[in-house]
Amino acid sequence: MDVVSGTRFGLVQLRVVPITSGLAIGSLIAGIASILVSLLVICFGFTAGGPWVGGAFTLLSVLGAGGAIAAAVLALRQIRRSGEPGRVRFTGRGLAISGIVCGGSGAGISLLALLLELVFRSS
Repeated sequence: MDVVSGTRFGLVQLRVVPITSGLAIGSLIAGIASILVSLLVICFGFTAGGPWVGGAFTLLSVLGAGGAIAAAVLALRQIRRSGEPGRVRFTGRGLAISGIVCGGSGAGISLLALLLELVFRSS
C-alpha cells in the first residue's frame, strides 16, 4: 500500500497474475496436428493408398491448419486487448505465432505432397 502524501489515505493496486491464453495453446496443438496429418499424406499418398486417401488426409490437414490459424488470430486479438487495469492479462503471443507457422506449414506440406503424388501418378 502506497501512502498518498499529505493525507491519511493510501493507494492499493491489485496485481492480477497473467494467464496463458487457451486459444494460443489450442492453435499450437492444432498446428502440430496439421503437420502430423501432412506426414500421413506423404505416407499413404505415395504407397498403395493412392490419391483418394492422400486427398482425404490433405483435406483433414488443411481444415486443421485453418482452425489453427483462426484460433491464433483470435488469441493474438485477445492478448492485445487484455492488460487493462483490473482485468485479466493474457500471455502466449509466441504460442499463437507458432500456431500460425505450424498450421501454414502443415497445409503447405500436405498440398505439396498431394500435388507431387498426382504428378508422379500421371507420368
